[in-house]
Amino acid sequence: MAEQPVEIPGSDDTGGHLDAVRGQRLSLRRALAELEDTLASPAAGRERTWSARLLDAVRHLSEVFDLHVAVTEGPDGLHEDILDTAPRLANGVRRLKAEHAQIRMALNAELLRLGAAAEGGSPEVEQERGRLTLLLGRLVRHRQRGAELIYEAYAVDIGGES
Repeated sequence: MAEQPVEIPGSDDTGGHLDAVRGQRLSLRRALAELEDTLASPAAGRERTWSARLLDAVRHLSEVFDLHVAVTEGPDGLHEDILDTAPRLANGVRRLKAEHAQIRMALNAELLRLGAAAEGGSPEVEQERGRLTLLLGRLVRHRQRGAELIYEAYAVDIGGES
């Protein structure tokens, strides 16, 4: 399930930045829900099928996360606009950027593990559930910090979309 690309407007269009972020946040939320649903599904007796579904969900989340990074860190992206609008928030922007790198590394590690299981390795159901549940929590907190940063910069609540 590839997400549709989101056009990143120029930095003079804060409303456009926020629209792009809202759309991207919804895509990220849906990918997180897909992963959570897969993690919660029964695996007993069907570990390989479960592991394959999990790999698909993590791949999808990885693609959506890459879009998130592009919308926020890309040239003329949201972070650049925040720094222009509210330079006092530079530490918050740096923190989110550092989290991007950490989350990307965790996603890559999971893709490697799940890929190996798909190639004939033995899926470690409980270990995968544990690691990916922690990663889900990390991503949820990251989204919250991003929403708080946007509120501090623009006094706009981008919302908990449904």
